Amino acid sequence: MEHEGEPAVVGALARLGLLAQGEAALFTRLTGGVSSDIWRVDLARGPVCVKRALAKLRVAADWRAPIERNAYEAAWMRHAAALVPDAVPRLLGQDREAGVLVMAYLPNGQYRGWKADLLAGRAAPEVAAAVGGSLAKIHAGTAHEATIAAAFPTDRIFHDIRLEPYLEATARAHPDRAEALHRLVQVTAATRTALVHGDVSPKNIMVGPKGPVFLDAECAWYGDPAFDLAFCLNHLLLKCLAAPAATEGFLSCFDGLAKSYLGGVTWEPAAALEARAAHLLPGLLLGRVDGKSPVEYLTDEAQKEHVRAVARRLLERPVEGLGAIRAAWRQQLAGGSTLP
Repeated sequence: MEHEGEPAVVGALARLGLLAQGEAALFTRLTGGVSSDIWRVDLARGPVCVKRALAKLRVAADWRAPIERNAYEAAWMRHAAALVPDAVPRLLGQDREAGVLVMAYLPNGQYRGWKADLLAGRAAPEVAAAVGGSLAKIHAGTAHEATIAAAFPTDRIFHDIRLEPYLEATARAHPDRAEALHRLVQVTAATRTALVHGDVSPKNIMVGPKGPVFLDAECAWYGDPAFDLAFCLNHLLLKCLAAPAATEGFLSCFDGLAKSYLGGVTWEPAAALEARAAHLLPGLLLGRVDGKSPVEYLTDEAQKEHVRAVARRLLERPVEGLGAIRAAWRQQLAGGSTLP
């Protein structure tokens, strides 16, 4: 749908120097925004992408988050661009008054969504490895930087938009696993090591001519980088249920991303970070069927029971390595025991 923009957004574009007085701006609303309004806006200078954070997210549950996260998303983009320039869209401006962020528009002909590729069964381990490598560079370049940590006082936002809906809400649905899930919340919240994106999922990654491009860093937080790793690996496991014929490809993507990422861990022992990611993964798996943001492509109850079976047992008996998570998942797919 094309139309004139809302006055607040038009005003933000003008304040940012992107829209001249009297200039027409053609707005086309883009689909898929759960936490933000998103438009392609055609200006005299060319198309741009505009985001405005929502106070209440578009999900069935009552899920709210502060709209100032939009400013921290812009800050994450600046830091990431300084480390891996091709891994983020070019930031054109951010207007705090309207809660509006403007970035370069990524044309469909040059960029494609990684999620769409995966759901179509196109599982490319080299793409997953590139995602892991870029993510590790961003974490390594921001690790143990007090100035960056001070610029992201977003503990409450991260709790409201990640820890509560994914882990605490899931604990309410599974009271016999609540202690383990709350322990994950406590460890994650207390680990303040590097700049975290917070939503590294295939829907927020475009595959471009120069590698993966990360979008939607609304959950940006200075905290535990293991969260980003576990969050993305989680989706690669879940895709096995959505496109079973590509299962081996998805598991190869899991291996490639984990290996590439862990090979870039320089700020702490890689085994320590891997253990935290391995502990988090079962909680995040369970959160995608019984938390506030269930994945939309798992609609069959048998699929959900598969996730619950693996996740609940791994929460009861945690493992220290990502390979053990992969093995448990693979064994369950084959109809065997979920744990060695």
